[in-house]
Amino acid sequence: MPSQPQPTKAGIVVDETSGERQIPESVRPDGTKRKAIKIRPGYRPPEDVEVYKNRTAETFRTRGNGPVPGAEGLKDDKADQSSAANKNAKRREARKKAKAVGDKDDAAASTSDKVLGAARPQVEEVDEEAEKEKKIRNLKKKLRQAKDLKDKKDTGESLLPEQIAKVIKMNELIRELDALGFDAEGEPKAAEAATAATEGSS
Repeated sequence: MPSQPQPTKAGIVVDETSGERQIPESVRPDGTKRKAIKIRPGYRPPEDVEVYKNRTAETFRTRGNGPVPGAEGLKDDKADQSSAANKNAKRREARKKAKAVGDKDDAAASTSDKVLGAARPQVEEVDEEAEKEKKIRNLKKKLRQAKDLKDKKDTGESLLPEQIAKVIKMNELIRELDALGFDAEGEPKAAEAATAATEGSS
């Protein structure tokens, strides 16, 4: 039995022997027969006309329905994505391992600190010393700026309100330096006493 030709969207079938195009007869839902309709040569019903589809316009029309517009073209790059994903997974695992090793080292260090004693307090003392030096440098700088501004004020230059506030704080800076063991010029007091002693002996 010969295979039935495939109908188009409009239902047109081409007869293989004669080459005529027709819509074959069919039965309506109420049981009556619909006659076969012959289609003249060259005629294409609107249902069979292929419509040009602009890919950009299509993605714009369907932008709310699916994934990111234009993402369909990226599906070809799955191999690249999977290799990148594998690399990222390996990096994450390496980080976890390194963190686990670091945690073990910290735990071992804390137990050795308990056994050996004061390894950590020395580190804290160094930090305190560095902080103290930083504070002293900062105070010296502020004191130097305040003295410069006071000299300008004495020569008759007008100062801004912020600059006047710096001059007013000069005594407070000197007191803070004194508490840290420095004189009003920002020099260490111990060195000053040593120079006085050497001058007195000569």
